[in-house]
Amino acid sequence: MKKQSKVRFRKNLAARSTQKPPHGTRKRQGELAELAFAHKAASLGFGVSKPYGDSDRFDFIVRWGRHLCRVQVKSTRTSQHGVYEVSAHGCWGGHDIYTKDEIDFIVAYVVPEDAWYVIPIEATRGRKRLCLHPNVPQRACYKYEKYREAWWLMQSDPR
Repeated sequence: MKKQSKVRFRKNLAARSTQKPPHGTRKRQGELAELAFAHKAASLGFGVSKPYGDSDRFDFIVRWGRHLCRVQVKSTRTSQHGVYEVSAHGCWGGHDIYTKDEIDFIVAYVVPEDAWYVIPIEATRGRKRLCLHPNVPQRACYKYEKYREAWWLMQSDPR
């Protein structure tokens, strides 16, 4: 009888140890967004390379023909009144905003909407947060809606 209860306990323990929160951690969400980006970009015909380590400010180098772009991937799951936000800076808060010397694009993934935004770093104009509005009627004040699914921007050299 005791032996049977131990087995049952071990089974329950194993089941509990592999369970994750519904969406995981922020780090896990970022990792999943990077995988989704690599799949999406490769399916569109881009060459996708991931640098070794995570010391660079960009997550990927994307190639179209002879043109290369440095891409930082961001993602979001939650909205407030239909507005999704992503950060335009690294993990050190607002003190390390991305610049054109470090990356060429922020590619933002709005997970619940399966919406991608390909935003040139110049378009962020030093902002710490980028507000995305995938489910509301487009207005002139929505700065980044023109970059929704704008994968073609990575196909040419803007310089």
